[in-house]
Amino acid sequence: MKNNYFLALIILVSVTIHAQTPQDKSQDTTALSEVIINSTRIDLPFKENSRTISIISSEVIKNSATNNIADLLQQVAGIDVRRRGTSGSQADLYIRGGSFDQTLLLIDGIKMDDAQTGHHTMNAALPIEVIERIEIIKGPAARVFGQNAFNGAINIVTKKELKNTVSATMETGSFGQLNAGVTVGSQLENSSHIIHVDKMSSAGYRHNTDYDNNNYFVKSVFNKNKQAVEMITTFQERKFGANGFYARESATEQYEETQNSLIAFSTEFKTEKLSITPRIYWKRNQDEYVYLRNDPTVYRNLHITNKMGAEVNANYTSNMGITGFGVDISKVYMTSNNLGDRNRFMTTLFLEHEFKIFNDKLDITPGIAVTYFSDFDFYAFPGIDLGYRITDQLKAYGNIGYTYRIPTYTDLYYNDSSTAGNPDLEVEEAFAQEIGIKYFSPKFSATLAVYNRDAQNLIDFIRPNITEPIYTATNITEVNTKGFEIDAAYNFKLNDFNQTLAVGYNFLEDDILNQNKELSRYSLNTLKHHFTTRLSTQLFKNVSQNIIYKHAQRTTGDSYNVWDASLALNLKQLEFSITASNIFNADYIEAGFVPMPPSNLLFGLRYSFK
Repeated sequence: MKNNYFLALIILVSVTIHAQTPQDKSQDTTALSEVIINSTRIDLPFKENSRTISIISSEVIKNSATNNIADLLQQVAGIDVRRRGTSGSQADLYIRGGSFDQTLLLIDGIKMDDAQTGHHTMNAALPIEVIERIEIIKGPAARVFGQNAFNGAINIVTKKELKNTVSATMETGSFGQLNAGVTVGSQLENSSHIIHVDKMSSAGYRHNTDYDNNNYFVKSVFNKNKQAVEMITTFQERKFGANGFYARESATEQYEETQNSLIAFSTEFKTEKLSITPRIYWKRNQDEYVYLRNDPTVYRNLHITNKMGAEVNANYTSNMGITGFGVDISKVYMTSNNLGDRNRFMTTLFLEHEFKIFNDKLDITPGIAVTYFSDFDFYAFPGIDLGYRITDQLKAYGNIGYTYRIPTYTDLYYNDSSTAGNPDLEVEEAFAQEIGIKYFSPKFSATLAVYNRDAQNLIDFIRPNITEPIYTATNITEVNTKGFEIDAAYNFKLNDFNQTLAVGYNFLEDDILNQNKELSRYSLNTLKHHFTTRLSTQLFKNVSQNIIYKHAQRTTGDSYNVWDASLALNLKQLEFSITASNIFNADYIEAGFVPMPPSNLLFGLRYSFK
């Protein structure tokens, strides 16, 4: 009855509200295909890239029925976001299987990897209000980004500027949810600024799942009329009850606080043929975990990681094509009462070149990354991308390459009553191949890709049998992963309004169940079938509706279906919204021992003015 009420509420509001001014929200896929992918050294339009890349545009973000990146990325086939709790308090990020340590997150091209553990990857996720788009590079990308891009990379591209505007948002809903945020855009004579502050809190949907999250974001461009210098500063703080998040199902009183901050400066020197972009940055992450929330003296971990880096990326255009090259130097310092005091120096050299032949129909891009780690020596990882433009709208592509990941400090040194690190771990390596085809037209776009990955020395925490309480970090000898995925979007008119239907499907199969008869903490829970659908409609003036459907089946056999929906009424300066999540009350777990929330509602109000 409760589920029917949620759905009826969405439908009732959508058929009774009639606003005043028409609004065209065309989702022309041709325009999307011309977006420049700038997370690599060779900037290419989306449709010309010879890799499997997905773009989440600002319009899709607005129509996503979500208020955080963790929920948003779940709508992309092949992206497995395993959430513990709600509102992105804690989530692990996977691309095409693998582990959460094998996906690299970037902000405007700045690598947000964490030497302690990949569990902290999503700590750096930004508020959706400041995001222009998200670029998702699927498949091995180590030769482009370096280590941690083992299975892919996700680049969050922030908005370049906002006109002189102020917008304020208030949201309230089930489980005592209360969210508030302010975004300010300022355009001055020789500088521009974006400032965002928000707070998200909830009493929790079950015992000890409350949270109190705070986000701060500043992006400024100085001296923009001459040699512009860009500064980006972020700070994310999360405090949350962690009932069943980690140790065991009976550990109901766990609690965690995390802080993630970034400050970076960059500029660009550009001539007709040469572009050079230097950048310096400092990233800090702090993680405090207590086993008993009301008695931290029983068991407490505190880890603080600082990463300072400098990089220079460049590209040069000649009669032979485009050459991309760069160097990335960084130093990591960590202090921890469990992992000890650690430091690591890293430097990576990148080189790639795009050739175009046969009247620019065939593009060939070989490349290599050479990396040195002070505690793991030198590694070189080559690869090559190939693409053939069959017509202006149709392109076939393929790529092969080697990829790698060094162990995190948690893999190497973590120890507690149920976990044992292993200082003798070897580097993870893989050889991956992919072929695909992509099509773009004003109304329809589609991508089909088939991939294979042969990996060795993958790291997982395993135990030999169910009676053994300790999971030990272990290199799994060999794992083969294969799969295919389809993404498509269709734009059409109904009642003179633009509508969008987007679907995605990813199939993945690996032999880890055969290779690893022991019990795994992480690897044995990959998504075998992942199907997503988004229907964004506008049936009345200024009223838009979105319905999101997700089907997931894991290699363990567990499967679930989740429906979400949202409705928004836009009245020039005011926007009212209703979001219904898990409408049909699916009972499912994505990670750990944490059942996801039942059906819930969130009501929102946004006011914008100049």
